[in-house]
Amino acid sequence: MTAPLPHTLGPPVVCAPLAVERRALDGDALAGVRLVRTGMGRRAAGTARALAVDGPRPVLVAGVAGALAPHLEPGDVVVADEVRDGTGARGPVAVATARPLAAALRALGLRVHVGPVVSTPQVVDGDQRIALATTGALVVDMESADLAAAAAGGPFAVVRVVVDTPGAPLLRPGTPVRGLTALRTLRRAAPALRTWLDATGPRTVRLAEPRSFCAGVERAIEIVDRALDRYGAPVYVRRQIVHNAHVVRRLTDRGAVFVQEVDEVPPGAHVVLAAHGVSPAVRADADARGLSVVDATCPLVAKVHTEVRRHARRGESVLLIGHSDHEEVEGTVGEAPARVTVVEDEESARTVEVPDPTRVAYAMQTTLAVDEAERIAAILRERFPSIAAPRQDDICYATTNRQRAIRAVSADVDLVIVVGSPNSSNSRRLAEVAARQGVPAHLVDDVSELDLSWLAGVGRVGLSAGASAPDDLVDEVVSCLSGLGPVTVTATSTGSEHVRFTLPKEVSH
Repeated sequence: MTAPLPHTLGPPVVCAPLAVERRALDGDALAGVRLVRTGMGRRAAGTARALAVDGPRPVLVAGVAGALAPHLEPGDVVVADEVRDGTGARGPVAVATARPLAAALRALGLRVHVGPVVSTPQVVDGDQRIALATTGALVVDMESADLAAAAAGGPFAVVRVVVDTPGAPLLRPGTPVRGLTALRTLRRAAPALRTWLDATGPRTVRLAEPRSFCAGVERAIEIVDRALDRYGAPVYVRRQIVHNAHVVRRLTDRGAVFVQEVDEVPPGAHVVLAAHGVSPAVRADADARGLSVVDATCPLVAKVHTEVRRHARRGESVLLIGHSDHEEVEGTVGEAPARVTVVEDEESARTVEVPDPTRVAYAMQTTLAVDEAERIAAILRERFPSIAAPRQDDICYATTNRQRAIRAVSADVDLVIVVGSPNSSNSRRLAEVAARQGVPAHLVDDVSELDLSWLAGVGRVGLSAGASAPDDLVDEVVSCLSGLGPVTVTATSTGSEHVRFTLPKEVSH
C-alpha cells in the first residue's frame, strides 16, 4: 500500500537583499520563481515576517558577502551549512542540504566552499572582522539569520558570493570591480539555485532493512580498532580494510596506515589483512618480512577459499563466478591459480572450457547480485552436468538479505539511492538490483554526491546502504531530504540479522 505524502509547501521564494543582486538573478534560470528584494540588515526581518505568514515554503537567500576566512577570494561562492546570528539573540540554523547544493554549483564550474555564515546588524571590518573569523565562520552578511524565519520551518538555504576579503575590505579602491565579479558569479549560479528549488517538496522515504554494516565488516573494523588499542599506532593494513572511504578515513585518523602490498610494511610491524581475503602468496610474503599478522578475512570469504583448495586437491577445475578485478576474487584465485578460471558473465559461462568436463566445480564471489550469479551458474550446470556446487551458498547472507530488501523497496518508489563507495561490489550490486526493477537507482558515497536534479518531482525515495557503508551516512541523506521538505520515513523489513563472528586471538583478549 502506498504511504500518503506529507503536507505540501507554499511557492518558493528567492530572497536578494539588494536590487543589484535581484537583477543579477532575474533571468531564464529562475523564470517563474518569485524574487524578493528584502532590503539590507534588519529590514530583512520585516520581509521575513511577511513571508512567514503564509506558512512553510522553500526560501533561498542569495547575494554577496564579506569573506572572513583568509583563503577565500572575490567571486568565490559560499554555501551555508549553518547560519549564525552574530548578536547571539538566536541559536544557529543548520542547513542540511548544503553539500548537494554545493555540488550543483561546482558542476557549473564555480569555486565553492561549504561552511558557517554569520549575520551581523552592520558592516564589520578591522577588529570585528578578526574576531568573527576566529569563530570558524567563512563569510559575514547582514540578513541571512533574519531571513531564516521566512521559510517558517520549510526548506532553507543560503548562497553568498564573496565581494570583499580581509585583505581587500569593502570600503577600498577596487570594490566596484570586485562587486561586478561577484554579481556575474551570482548570475552564473542561478541554474543551481533552480535545481535546489525544483528538488524541494514533501516526500516519503522508505528505508530498506537490513542495510549497512554486516557482521564481517563489523568484525574487520573492530579488529583494526583493537589492534590500535593493543599495539598502538601505526598499525598497517593491506588494502582497504573494507571498501568504504569513510571507514578508511576514520581508521587513518586513529593511526592505521593503509598500504597496497606487505612489502611496504616495515619488517616486524603489525599488519592487518583486509576482510576480502588474500592469496597464500601474500601470507608468505608477510612471513618472510617477519610481520605480525592479524587476519581480518571475513569467515564467509574464508569458506570459499577452503572450497577452492578442496576442489583443487581433488584435481578438479574450479570456475569462479565473479569479477576478476575484485580483491576477493584475486585472493581466491591465488589459492590454486592453475586450476581456477574466473567466469564474469553469462557469455563467459557459455564459452569457458576446462580440461576434463567431468571434473569441474564452481564457486562464487560473496558479494554478487544473486539473480545474475544464479543465471551464470545455471548455464554452467547445463554445460557441465556433473559440476560440483558449493555445499552452502557462497553469496553471503548479508548480500542476499540486502538485495531482497532493496527489491521490496523498489516496488513502490520513484527513485532509489544506495549509500556506498564506488569500489564496493555489494553496494554497486544493490543499485543494479534496484535498476532491474525498473526504477532509477544511484550509488552515492555520501550526501555530497546526491544530485538534486534526481529529486525533481520525486515523491517517494527508497534508501539503502551497502554492507560496508556506515549507517550514519544514511542518516545524513535522510536529514538532507528533510531539509528539502516534509518527510515521512517508513521502513521496509524483509528480515533481521543476528550474526556475530568471533575475533582472531591476536586481538580477542
